[in-house]
Amino acid sequence: MAEHRVTIRQPDREVVNADVVFEVYADDEKLGELEVSRGGITWWPARARTRRIDLTWEQFSRLLQSTDY
Repeated sequence: MAEHRVTIRQPDREVVNADVVFEVYADDEKLGELEVSRGGITWWPARARTRRIDLTWEQFSRLLQSTDY
């Protein structure tokens, strides 16, 4: 099983209009970055700077609730 590591880069000011960015790794290989904002989330897969996934909080909630774990 992969060993996961998640780091966070916070803005130098209070998080109001700036995104909080989580860098996600598995076995020291970057999986991507998760940007969290007031409006929703964005997932940037590693090495794919033009292919991102944008979700509002409502879309994210529906996605997670529809997924069978």
